[in-house]
Amino acid sequence: MTMTDHANRTWRRRSTKQELALWLGWLLLVALFVFCWQVMTESTIWAFVTDAPRQAADIGSRMFPPRWEYIPVLLEPLWDTLNIATLGTLLALFMAVPVAFLAARNTTPSVRFVRPIALLIIVSSRSINSLIWALLLVAVIGPGVMAGIVAIALRSIGFVAKLLYEAIEEIDEVQVEAVAATGASKAQVMDYAVVPQILPAFAGITVFRWDINIRESTVLGLVGAGGLGLRLQESLNVLAWPQVTVIFILILITVLVSEWVSAKVRHAII
Repeated sequence: MTMTDHANRTWRRRSTKQELALWLGWLLLVALFVFCWQVMTESTIWAFVTDAPRQAADIGSRMFPPRWEYIPVLLEPLWDTLNIATLGTLLALFMAVPVAFLAARNTTPSVRFVRPIALLIIVSSRSINSLIWALLLVAVIGPGVMAGIVAIALRSIGFVAKLLYEAIEEIDEVQVEAVAATGASKAQVMDYAVVPQILPAFAGITVFRWDINIRESTVLGLVGAGGLGLRLQESLNVLAWPQVTVIFILILITVLVSEWVSAKVRHAII
């Protein structure tokens, strides 16, 4: 190729094949969007959609003023909600910590057999929403706070175990080798080299998950698992919109306080 040919060549960011592949990708994306839109809207009643602003304004006008005298009735459900979140988180920690150590490559007794089982437990827990767990548990053990606690725990196992086993795999192996070189047993190595390194991460994960569980536990009552959600469902059933407003405000305040507590604790830990 001569110098003239080099000079006449125009710089291109992508080759012709890359440009065609990019346009094909965009075409497939548009086709997928159109298909999904058709699936989502094939059973939509557009008269309801166009009437939605008027209905929302009508319901909004009925929600004010809030029925503040309803607050004393909500104190016990609020306490139940806090208990569901707290006890559910503690129960999840009790089950998630062993799963995390079994899932981490550097602490599992068997990478080929035990680790896949632990990972399956983590994925299974994270794949099922707490509301679905609550529906199943209400059918099994009956409605009430216990179903909510177990539902929160089963949902939280995967979250806590995943973050914790990743923290275990990221520890400094030099400290582990140093403790092992002194002739320490496996339990002593775990106690003096592994656990101290993951304690800050463990504390942060615990507080973070508790904060999430406060939010999730507020709606479990919608399926009979106790807490504020149960009062919310009762108020919705009788169209008591001023009571619904009070419940919404109380849920918002509870979530804000839990977020503030969680942020303060995480900041103190870190």
